[in-house]
Amino acid sequence: MTTPSPTAARTAGSGPAHRLGLGVLVDMPWSGKGVGGRGVGFVDTDDGGDISPRLRAFFRRHGGDFGYASHSFQPRSRALPRAADYVRPYDRFGQALPAGLPRAFHHTELNMGTPERYDRRPAAEFANELHARYGFAWVVEDLGIWSLRGCPLPYPLPPPLTEPGLEIATRNAAQAARLLVPPLHVEFPGFTEGGSFALGSLDAFEYFARLADDADVWVTLDVGHLLSYQWLRGRTGPYMFDGMEALPLRRCRELHLSGCQIVNGKFRDLHHGVLLDEQIDLTAHLLSRCPHLTGVTYEDPVFREDGRLVEKSLRNYDRLKALVDEWQGEGPL
Repeated sequence: MTTPSPTAARTAGSGPAHRLGLGVLVDMPWSGKGVGGRGVGFVDTDDGGDISPRLRAFFRRHGGDFGYASHSFQPRSRALPRAADYVRPYDRFGQALPAGLPRAFHHTELNMGTPERYDRRPAAEFANELHARYGFAWVVEDLGIWSLRGCPLPYPLPPPLTEPGLEIATRNAAQAARLLVPPLHVEFPGFTEGGSFALGSLDAFEYFARLADDADVWVTLDVGHLLSYQWLRGRTGPYMFDGMEALPLRRCRELHLSGCQIVNGKFRDLHHGVLLDEQIDLTAHLLSRCPHLTGVTYEDPVFREDGRLVEKSLRNYDRLKALVDEWQGEGPL
């Protein structure tokens, strides 16, 4: 077992977390188009950058729904990220939120799943500089292969599900936790058939639990990612809960839900804003089994120019919000 860092060693012994409730995570590319070209992201301006008008309208309409907010890092150029190049638009992201709303940060440069040598110090220093300004509640990143030989991948691949792959990924996660000032949440990777592929035969739930324990890190469980793995194993319908007890539930601080869809019998993590009934059911299953859970994050909502959520997303968004409100009201377990 690896020797935990002073920062990461606070995980297993911590008491029940303060429940922030429902949060929102928005992917923020620099085209201003967003996922599927839907007009969400950062836009370049003469004075350093801003958020898109559509996103500002969404926060005006729905900002009060959320107990915290975050966005994913997207590079604005090929240059090594410098905090000074991002603080103006990041300031404006925060200014569009309700005053005092906690913020987190979804990194995409730690590259913890890669089997290659990778220097993650610049990515950690970038996040730490931002944290000094914004006081992030945590930094989260999928346990994935985000780039190979310096070339970014269109969708992060799961790490190799082998014993050597686990050893390397555990070492990477422990290093990232040591380098970061804010707490690190390692996110369970996606296994979307047709969007990624996995190498190796180890059970991904057991793999993830071993990594979390040996690296001594908090984790985020993306409900769609969990279901994507279950679908690959043929665990659908009433069998989708099978094997969940193998996950590091006591280390889970956050759940993620993004729009997903079953297409020709295959699970698709489309980030189109519309949650599946199965995602709501699995969230309800997990809420009572994660004693240190801090929040439940609705990832990549899709909304119109006036900030109104698209109609297809409303039913399960309302179900999710009611479920999380009830959980938050229960207080610590």
